Amino acid sequence: MYGILDCNSFYASCQCAFNPHLKGKPIVVLSNNDGCVIARSSEAKEFVPMGAEAFKYTAVFKEHNIHVFSSNYSLYGDMSTRVINILEKFVSNIEVYSIDEAFFKLDEIEIENLEAYALNIKEIIEKWVGIPVSIGVASTKSLSKVANKIAKKYFEKTKGVYVISNEEQRIKALKWTKVENVWGIGRRISKQLKLRNINTAYDFTMLSDEYVRKNFSVVGLRLKKDLLGNPIIRLEELKSKKSIATTRTFEYALKEFEPIKERVVTFANTCAEKLRKQHSECSSLYVFLKTSTYAKTKRNVGIVVHLPFFTNSSITICNYAIKGVEQLYKKGYNYKKAGVIVMGINSEKEHQFSLFNDENPKHKSLMKVIDTLNLKFRKPKVKIANQDLNKTWKMKQEHLSPRYTTAIDEIIEIKCH
Repeated sequence: MYGILDCNSFYASCQCAFNPHLKGKPIVVLSNNDGCVIARSSEAKEFVPMGAEAFKYTAVFKEHNIHVFSSNYSLYGDMSTRVINILEKFVSNIEVYSIDEAFFKLDEIEIENLEAYALNIKEIIEKWVGIPVSIGVASTKSLSKVANKIAKKYFEKTKGVYVISNEEQRIKALKWTKVENVWGIGRRISKQLKLRNINTAYDFTMLSDEYVRKNFSVVGLRLKKDLLGNPIIRLEELKSKKSIATTRTFEYALKEFEPIKERVVTFANTCAEKLRKQHSECSSLYVFLKTSTYAKTKRNVGIVVHLPFFTNSSITICNYAIKGVEQLYKKGYNYKKAGVIVMGINSEKEHQFSLFNDENPKHKSLMKVIDTLNLKFRKPKVKIANQDLNKTWKMKQEHLSPRYTTAIDEIIEIKCH
């Protein structure tokens, strides 16, 4: 049996965990630079649509007493890790699907005990972490997603846990599920299906294999079989990333080359740090510059820079990132965004040495010392020379909450009288 654990209104719930007075009140969380709404509590959904531009809804926030928060990924990431750590105490095989969702297997638990077992997991997570969760369990991954939606929709009856354990429940659940809400069926495919009067997940499973394969490829056919109760879609193992990106929208537009170069070097250094963290190396990088969407004169350019050898050295990667931005930069434009993406990633254990052209062997030891120092002090104390030593990346975060669990100077203080 497969299960999925989904944290309810996760970003908003993280705020409520440390501010109990917010429970039951409308909350929205904004994207980077406080741009648009990326998360809402259930109480806020009737007033603010997902993706709403924050500056256009200022009056709405005020009128309905909506609590607004800037993205606090340090807090969200740590709370997510805590939830997963608890889940790992109860199940052996886990696939972390997103920051607020994880698939798992429950093969060792008897079917008649599944609901009680899942309910126990839910209650312990809510008690230990303070994050409300919903759990769906079924014979396949796609059916567990359906079960999870039912658990959320009928919370009072299910208590946040629903198990599809027999054929009657499977058919009833699929007939209840709209085709556009099926995991793996997007907006474009659902429109095609509705033209054929396929309105529910059950209708989709009644289509012939030939039709599904022809119109929606083998991926659609796998989904259909999974919905029929045949476990075709398995848990995915954690793999190293094929590319690593660090991109940012600037707080204000940059015109001059030097500050743009400094930002690109900082992004390249961050990518190199991520490579070393997963013990990988890269063979190329993509550097890009963009003006604002609303700029009168637009310039969106990018370039692939090939490295002479596989490396995860910040020094090497930053030097080649500079070569990229030197070719891209053109005076007279207001650049609002830049980024670096490292590609051609391979394990550092499989590094192939070259007799005539390879990484300076001193870099490896130097990078290890830098990473150790920065980890010890929790902040990038040691930087590459091309970086501004006094500058830290600062987004527009006018509604940022404290990092309660990751910054010692921002933990909750209790005053006893």
